[in-house]
Amino acid sequence: MARSDVYHSSQVFSLRRSHEILLRLKHDPNCDMARAIIWYTDRGAPGDISYVSGVDIVELAAYYFEVRANGAMKRIPYHRIRRIAYGERVIWKRSGDV
Repeated sequence: MARSDVYHSSQVFSLRRSHEILLRLKHDPNCDMARAIIWYTDRGAPGDISYVSGVDIVELAAYYFEVRANGAMKRIPYHRIRRIAYGERVIWKRSGDV
């Protein structure tokens, strides 16, 4: 499967955990983490939602992922992830999110 075709299915993976999706994006040679955008709950941000590019993810730990943001490191628990997009397509979203 070509790198650009990995997530061209119309399926949204809501039964898989967000952590599993991020691990696949990072370790699958057919995926490019730089094409991922992750939206997460961020209290105090506009609309309480922020997003980060996959290239800014430094670590995928057991209970959180760590990102480089504005020159600082930030730990974001996986339960705060609302949606994951790969390219133009949403590949995972939390149940009940629009």
